[in-house]
Amino acid sequence: MDARQAEKRIEKLRRVINHHRYLYHVLDRQEISDAALDSLKHELAKLESEFPQFITPDSPTQRVGGKPLEKFVKVKHKVRQWSFGDVFDEDEIRKFDERIKKALEKDLGHRPQLDYVCELKIDGFKIVLTYEKGILIMAATRGDGLVGEDVTQNVKTIESIPLKLEKEIDVVVEGEIWMSKKEFQRLNAEREKKGDPLFANPRNVAAGSIRQLNPQVAAFRKLNSFMYDMTLLKTKASSISRQPETQYKELELLRELGFKVNPHCENIEEVISFWKEWMKKRDKMDYWIDGVAVKLNKREWQDKLGYTGKAPRFAIAFKFPAEQATTVLEAIKVQVGRTGVLTPVAVLRPVSLAGSVVSRATLHNESEIKRLDARIGDTVIVQKAGDVIPEVVSIIKELRSGNEKIFKMPQKCPICGSPLERSAGSPLVRCPNKRCAVRHRRQLYHFASKKAFNIEGMGPKILDALLDNGLIEDAADIFDLKEGDLEPLERFAEKSAKNLVEAVNERKKI
Repeated sequence: MDARQAEKRIEKLRRVINHHRYLYHVLDRQEISDAALDSLKHELAKLESEFPQFITPDSPTQRVGGKPLEKFVKVKHKVRQWSFGDVFDEDEIRKFDERIKKALEKDLGHRPQLDYVCELKIDGFKIVLTYEKGILIMAATRGDGLVGEDVTQNVKTIESIPLKLEKEIDVVVEGEIWMSKKEFQRLNAEREKKGDPLFANPRNVAAGSIRQLNPQVAAFRKLNSFMYDMTLLKTKASSISRQPETQYKELELLRELGFKVNPHCENIEEVISFWKEWMKKRDKMDYWIDGVAVKLNKREWQDKLGYTGKAPRFAIAFKFPAEQATTVLEAIKVQVGRTGVLTPVAVLRPVSLAGSVVSRATLHNESEIKRLDARIGDTVIVQKAGDVIPEVVSIIKELRSGNEKIFKMPQKCPICGSPLERSAGSPLVRCPNKRCAVRHRRQLYHFASKKAFNIEGMGPKILDALLDNGLIEDAADIFDLKEGDLEPLERFAEKSAKNLVEAVNERKKI
């Protein structure tokens, strides 16, 4: 076979393989056997190895390839990424609908009839895909909404994500990566055989897989996807000139481009019915669902409503009720925060809740403990709503034995011994000592965290080592650190010391 014949055969093989990939991984249909499809892939790989000049980034052979990365590179998003606000019951979703109607009424001069698009809210890991002329050039994590990490190699291993779109357009596509319950069970069965710790839930595995430096790990774990949003990038070369007029049409376009979607169009009462229906049957699906994503359908009205500081006004996450479990309150410990406020924390007998094992929960403050009448030794109901810290919501007093102990808030700071202050009319108790060791540490933890200076690699354990070894006393000292200061420490080799100093230097100018 000469080069010209090979090029034609390679093009045909790619078209056929992509057709069957789309049928199987997006439409859940199958026209040929797995063995036959594997045979076509094998032929394509063989031809590309003989004629490497014809290998392209969108070839099916490029889904699993490349050497393991040394680290993930940060990338700036072309389109700002937002979080959704949450509602948890019918009252709250109706108030959301009313807010939108009032806002639009002021602008339009009349009260509009609204319809919404509902999508099952997959409990997975958000991904942002960038295509140029229809070719996948970048896959990135959400990060802080402005900057994420380049995870393109790992995302290429996901068969339901096309490497080449059906149209030559420049577009940013957002969606969710998830692992099926079946695949999750398979992975855990293998880990159990090896004596490895079991994974807690599919969401964590999906997120962990995408953040593996070796793409072979992500390929082995067989992840899946749903896409739910797209933004056309304005270029003359694009074959689609404008954004679809409605959210529903946008999802239909995503389907036409080759993505997996799951839209439903409803008014607000139908939204509530849809939410109730899926609350009952969510466990029957092969993926975890934690609610329903609700978006105003009409694009023009979405644009009129705009965004708050962190979320769209035209969309909301209609979450299923928080999961609850019962366990025993074994102790109450007091934690000193960075502002000096003391927070009582419930030490619980470990219990599985919302897919993870919980052994701590907040009790908020002394007033909340009194309101609950919580005592050490009580059987308590604990709940977790989404990513919110678990909390004790009530006590089952009927199960008391009489040996339970009443908790009393300390009169002095448990760390530095300073007398505590109580503000009039406030339930908060505070340590006034600004140099209190734990308070000072927590301030530094916050300073280096993503919410503040975002110094990569400088977590609480590293800061503890720097403080304990006298290398820093306050935040300003962090910026004077040298590689030679760090290398003698137990946690640092030459390379890691260099990486941390570089990360610090990058944040000198914010």
